[in-house]
Amino acid sequence: MFQKLVDFMAGALDWLYHLTLQMGIGNYGLAIILFTIIIKVLLYPLSLKQMKSMFMMQQLAPQIKEIQDKYKNKDPQKMQQKIMELYRENNVNPMAGCLPILVQMPILIALYRALLHFNYKNVAHAKFLWIANLSHIGDPYYILPVLAAATTYLQSRLTTNMADQTQRMMLYMMPLFIGWICTTVPAGLGLYWVMFNVLGIGQQYLVNKQTLAMKEAMAKSGGSRKDG
Repeated sequence: MFQKLVDFMAGALDWLYHLTLQMGIGNYGLAIILFTIIIKVLLYPLSLKQMKSMFMMQQLAPQIKEIQDKYKNKDPQKMQQKIMELYRENNVNPMAGCLPILVQMPILIALYRALLHFNYKNVAHAKFLWIANLSHIGDPYYILPVLAAATTYLQSRLTTNMADQTQRMMLYMMPLFIGWICTTVPAGLGLYWVMFNVLGIGQQYLVNKQTLAMKEAMAKSGGSRKDG
């Protein structure tokens, strides 16, 4: 079953490569970039739901802390019940943040497997910028791992609650982990990750502007209720 997904990935890259040939710039690196854009567009609804859910959870954080302080030592079961009720009242799914990651995992693994033994139609077109072959492990100049780590940090920084110690620690640890991973996988997968992050940063910036407008609207609404 999983091999079918690997074969589909390889077929999709070949199809996109032929598309770049028709554009007169045949290159598998460009095919991977086009593939990344398509995946990002397909995952956009999930990503948007994740970002809005994270925003709402940040807004609910003070109320959640109140519930925890009130019931944590007295009745942990009631504490969980009250928190879930708060989520339902505000239409928040605490698991929404995991969905894009869960969907991404099989894509990443299948792409890794597809690139590792990829049958290039033209090996000369497997070269991309300074990368001699997109199936080669790592990057001789470590540019992709550094870019992967940097873009992971930038994207995470847009959503991290710096007051939360765990989130703050992950903000610094995760980019280092991703950078190391990129030294152990085909360069094409590193290119996919960097491009996915760059698109994600742009998407997060736009969502942050929307959520800022939502926050201002909520503040005005709260102010109006107090005045009334």
